[in-house]
Amino acid sequence: MKQLEIEWRHLDQDGKTCDRCSDTGENVRRAIQSLADDLQALQWRVTFKETRLTEADIAESNQILLNGIPLDELLPNARTSENCCASCGELLGAPTLCRTLEHQGRTHEAIPVSLIREAAYQWIHQQNR
Repeated sequence: MKQLEIEWRHLDQDGKTCDRCSDTGENVRRAIQSLADDLQALQWRVTFKETRLTEADIAESNQILLNGIPLDELLPNARTSENCCASCGELLGAPTLCRTLEHQGRTHEAIPVSLIREAAYQWIHQQNR
């Protein structure tokens, strides 16, 4: 059976994360649940890895990797950016920029289930070439 590992990287400050990372984490879990059901018939196993980051690694926070490849590299015309995250600022005690995902003219602070699923299928399609 082939394996697709979906890794969620996020800030962890004393067991807490920011609102947008928390929302992304929920979306990752929902996407994994639906992908696991869909992909089992195709002989793929979906696994989850959570990587907690410190303030020093904030630039990597709110990131999803599929078998080590950033989600934004798998989605056509997607790119990462950042904007001020009030929730991170509260956790860290200073204004903080947090990762966003720009795709098809929209900026996503929390990565939606639909984009996680789309990236997963893009990765699987690349493996089947």
